[in-house]
Amino acid sequence: MTNLALSQTPHSPLTPAAIGRAATLALYDELSLAPKPGLVTLIDSGSHDDMDAHTFMRSLFSLRRYFAQIAEAGFGGADFAVLERYGIAAEARMFAATGGVNTHRGAIFMLGLLCAAAGAALREHGGALQPDQLRGALRQHWGSALAKRSQRPPVLPGGIAARRHGLRGASEEAALAFPVLFETALPALKGALARGLSLRQARLDTLFHIIAVLDDSNLAHRGGLAGLRCAQRAAKDFLDRGGIARPDGLRAAQAVADDFVRQRLSPGGAADTLAAACWFQRVCPAS
Repeated sequence: MTNLALSQTPHSPLTPAAIGRAATLALYDELSLAPKPGLVTLIDSGSHDDMDAHTFMRSLFSLRRYFAQIAEAGFGGADFAVLERYGIAAEARMFAATGGVNTHRGAIFMLGLLCAAAGAALREHGGALQPDQLRGALRQHWGSALAKRSQRPPVLPGGIAARRHGLRGASEEAALAFPVLFETALPALKGALARGLSLRQARLDTLFHIIAVLDDSNLAHRGGLAGLRCAQRAAKDFLDRGGIARPDGLRAAQAVADDFVRQRLSPGGAADTLAAACWFQRVCPAS
């Protein structure tokens, strides 16, 4: 597993292939981070009985070509219907690789859209990209289609739970060009690194910032509205007490993780958002 992490090439020229490779590596960044509340890591399965790190790795490798393919589609100006077909095909490959386990459906959607936006921004702006350019490309090229998509009746468990509880689900987040990613996760990650936190500490702190504000449909599905609000309060309390930077920060993060497992809560939407933030570190390293 470590070979994948060591294969990153942050200073290589940005191309659709490099954008896609960064997405695969970002998913590994998220998987390898620990302790995470309720989520699969390299050393435990969190709140999940049907998946572990090996399941995630099989899924991850099945998606490598998809991320490069959809970045190339964005570079070529593809419409949303094309992106959606690529995403559906990627889901099928994921399920084939995992024996029917949903490991990365949310990442296929979120990171896929971001890779397409990066491809479009690369065509329009050239080499060094900034996050606001990618967000602008997402809105310009597929904003209307995503707004229409968000009005579809949900058919997946997370979307159904979000609609039932009046939450902003993944489709609505996408239609708004991922506000939690751009307005919470990226500033939190940048700020943590600026304070001198290690990369591991910064990513863990960012994860708690995301959990604290995201209407995570995975939490709503597994724990209802009460489970979601409990998870958000736990994340806010962790941050209010100093977050990962406090002397016992890692121990406190592990305690939150243990409590999530006891309640069978898993913030999968937050994990996808963290992976997207890790992807930005690779695609926009100067931002």
